[in-house]
Amino acid sequence: MPDSPPPTRLAPGSRVHGVFLVAGLEPRSYGDGKECVVLTLSQAAGRIETAPFWTGRQSMLQGITGGMVVEVVGEVQTYRGRRQLEVSRIAPAAGAVDPGALLPSAGDPAPRWERIDRWRGAIRGPRLAAVVALFYDDAEFRSRYGQCPASTAGHHAQIGGLLRHTCEVTAIGHAVAECCGADPDLVLAGALLHDIGKLEAYRWTTGFETTDAGRLLGHVALGLVMLGRRVAAQPAPPCTDAELLLLQHLVASHHGRPEFGATVPPMTLEAEVLHYADNASAMTASMAAAVADPDNFTGEALVSARGLWQLERRRVYRGNSDWGGQKKERPPSRG
Repeated sequence: MPDSPPPTRLAPGSRVHGVFLVAGLEPRSYGDGKECVVLTLSQAAGRIETAPFWTGRQSMLQGITGGMVVEVVGEVQTYRGRRQLEVSRIAPAAGAVDPGALLPSAGDPAPRWERIDRWRGAIRGPRLAAVVALFYDDAEFRSRYGQCPASTAGHHAQIGGLLRHTCEVTAIGHAVAECCGADPDLVLAGALLHDIGKLEAYRWTTGFETTDAGRLLGHVALGLVMLGRRVAAQPAPPCTDAELLLLQHLVASHHGRPEFGATVPPMTLEAEVLHYADNASAMTASMAAAVADPDNFTGEALVSARGLWQLERRRVYRGNSDWGGQKKERPPSRG
């Protein structure tokens, strides 16, 4: 079967013939009464939306469902400055194809696990290390954590994105803790535990989706439940009740404000550090992805055509300079 360039590199006019995962299948309605269906097609190197399938063309989608691997033929077009794939043929792919291989990936997790285990080994408090080990010494937890995305559509929406995000939060938090006098070990533990609830909030086998538990409780509440449940299950308590509260507060407050998903605002120095480290990782990943995405710009324009929801409706600027030195390529997007 012919190979096409990665979706993020497909220029208008490009012919496409390849295998994709149907990562989204969204019915849309418009004020004039028109209805259509738009597919989000995914490969490991990126995603692209299809042109709308209006009522007269929806027979092409008979038997096509979300999470299905399909063979697609089409051409990349633009509409209002955004690329879309005009599909001329779509059918279930022949042969066995792992849907997970067609999802965006953060790459080899081994170096990140090495960093995390090295950081864990430097924790000085044995009770703090013991609580973290309840999760990070668990082989099943490590397997799922190393695959879980950090979001379904925003920052680090990749297989392994949660592990990548965790490493970034840990590195940022450690640097800030040293500057402001926070307990670096407690910040480290908070970074490693703050998003454990995403393992129950998301699923990622045939696309990135939110589970019923994720919708009803959210990953912050799920993380609190998981932490309390795991500690309570131990024959001998690994930490004191007061110490557990400090860790639970880190999980509860890491989104900063209730309107952003925190159950309470940060009330300790370590919780404040963790909140800003978490936000720094999420927002810089979103900015890097936004600047690298050609669909955010019209032609060769340097300023994005619209404000972006991932960046609080801000526009982004992709201009760069070599500043008189050797020209450097912009690093690849982390998002």
